[in-house]
Amino acid sequence: MAPGRRYGVGVGPGDPELMTLKAARILREAPVLAFFRKKGRPGNGRTIVEGYLHAAVIEEALTYPLTIEVPAEDPVYQSALPAFYDASAERLAAHLDAGRGVAAISEGDPFFYGSFMPIFHRLSPRYTCEVVPGVTGMSGCWTRAGTPITYGDDVLTVVPGTLDRAALTERLRRTDAAVIMKLGRTLPKVRAVLEELGLIGRAVYVERGTMRDEKVTPLDTRDPGAEAPYFSMIVVPGRGRLL
Repeated sequence: MAPGRRYGVGVGPGDPELMTLKAARILREAPVLAFFRKKGRPGNGRTIVEGYLHAAVIEEALTYPLTIEVPAEDPVYQSALPAFYDASAERLAAHLDAGRGVAAISEGDPFFYGSFMPIFHRLSPRYTCEVVPGVTGMSGCWTRAGTPITYGDDVLTVVPGTLDRAALTERLRRTDAAVIMKLGRTLPKVRAVLEELGLIGRAVYVERGTMRDEKVTPLDTRDPGAEAPYFSMIVVPGRGRLL
């Protein structure tokens, strides 16, 4: 039996209407839908695609054993996640071997910090995969913030807030425009670096961009003690030549 078709499908930043036509078509046709979620949650990706699935779709909910309960550098996290991805890959491989196509969805774009990538690498030696790009979370956020991000010859740098303070400072010092992701408990450190570099006045905080409960706030007016959820980022627009 020929194996089923494998897809990695980017479903965009949150607004279901920002999904591509190709992604919508594949979701309507795929026998199996695979999606990641936190324990006790439906999963943001699954929520986005709610109106695009056919009645007979087989759903494979891949539930993380850990998310933000412990830091990513913690040995408990480091040991739990590889085993989880190994098991998840084999669950999807069983469907592929039975001839069923699998669409694994990823918020934003699958190859940009995508949750899909560990599964992609584990299964690629055995099955071909078509990856469908999606609108990234960062482009959704700077659009909702109403702030063009780069002008003329501006250089854009995308950095995770999990970098140590010295590395984060150096990256932001050398760029014209920036997107800072993976905030959460790193937000106080990120804010301090932006203040040190004189960038906080240009920085915009976007929470759950393009989703129903989004929040867009100039960073320097936001309560410094307020928490930042997983779906949040900071955009710092450039100031290059406006052609």
